[in-house]
Amino acid sequence: MPDTLTKYTMNDLIKAAKIGFASQFSFYLKAAFFHWNVEGINFQELHALFERIYTEVYGTVDDFAEKIRTLGSYTPASFSRFSMLSYIDDETKVIPPEAMVAELLADADNMVLILKRVYDIAEAEGEHGFSNFLAERMDAFRKHAWMLRSTLK
Repeated sequence: MPDTLTKYTMNDLIKAAKIGFASQFSFYLKAAFFHWNVEGINFQELHALFERIYTEVYGTVDDFAEKIRTLGSYTPASFSRFSMLSYIDDETKVIPPEAMVAELLADADNMVLILKRVYDIAEAEGEHGFSNFLAERMDAFRKHAWMLRSTLK
């Protein structure tokens, strides 16, 4: 039977991990931006929801950075580097509350896909501790997506 599994290297894992890290940090910044700037009739609820989300995401930034260090690489830590690596688009305008929820929902769904890619490479490389961390992050982003999706209904 031919081997159909994709072959990865540690370098592939490091590159993917940096993309995941930068994307997660960008997601955190966007959630905080929406928290600070949301307005309207549902201000209290959305202000609190965005705070819960950005607090949870930020609470794992240090762990994610240290996982990259344990792979033998340096962790990106500048806005310019995050901008180059992130798959989460920046939001610079204050948009309507419903659009904030929809945009963050799309980003949460995107984060699951980004982290799944890193997870697959970590598993292929035998980095099971890292893949366990990534599985937990995917679960957290799925929960964020559920809350955001439910808010839009």
